[in-house]
Amino acid sequence: MDYMKSPMGIEKRSFEIIGSEMHEHNFSEEELQIVKRVIHTTADFEYQDLIEISEGAIESGVSALKNGAKIYTDTTMALSGMNKRALKELNASVECYVGLEEVFKLAKEKEITRSMAGVELAAKENVDIFVFGNAPTALFKLRELIKEGKANPKLIVAVPVGFVGASESKEDLDELGIPYIRVKGRKGGSTVAAAIINALLYMNYKRDM
Repeated sequence: MDYMKSPMGIEKRSFEIIGSEMHEHNFSEEELQIVKRVIHTTADFEYQDLIEISEGAIESGVSALKNGAKIYTDTTMALSGMNKRALKELNASVECYVGLEEVFKLAKEKEITRSMAGVELAAKENVDIFVFGNAPTALFKLRELIKEGKANPKLIVAVPVGFVGASESKEDLDELGIPYIRVKGRKGGSTVAAAIINALLYMNYKRDM
C-alpha cells in the first residue's frame, strides 16, 4: 500500500483538505491559522463556528511569546502538546503546578480544587499567558484574581471542556479587559489548548521537519 510518510507533507495535505472543507468565513490570515490548527488537531469542523478571538488577542500573544513569555496551563497534557523547540527558540517557558506538594496543601487548606490552587500560585509569578484546557474552576479563579487586581496576563486561552461549568466559565470574558481566545460552549480540551499555543508559536518560529 502506498501512503505518505513525510511529516510536513502529511500536515500540508491535511491543511489543504481542511481549507477545502471549511465553509465561508471572515477570518483574517492569522485567525485562520489558529482555526485550522484546532481543526487539524480534532478533525472537528464545528470549531470553525466555536472559536472566538478577541480584538488584539493574536498580536498580544505573538508579542508576548516573541519576548520570552511565561505560560501557565492547567494540565500536563496541554504542556506536553506545546512545541518545546519553538518555546526554547523564543526563550518562552510553560509550567503546570497541579502536581506540586505546595498546591496539594493549599487546595486542602482552602477546600478548593488543585487547579484553582495552581492558578493562585501562578498569579504570583507574573504569568503572561494563561492556558486552560480542562478545569473550569481554574478559569473561574483567574477571573476572580483579575477582578481583584492580583493578575494581569497578556492573553487568556480559554478552552476548558466539560458539562459542569465549562461553558459558563468562558462567558463574558470581554468584561475582564484582557485579550482572549476561547471556544464557546462545552467543547475544548487540552489538545485544543496546545494547538492554539502552537499556532501562535509558529507565527514567530519557522519549523524544520
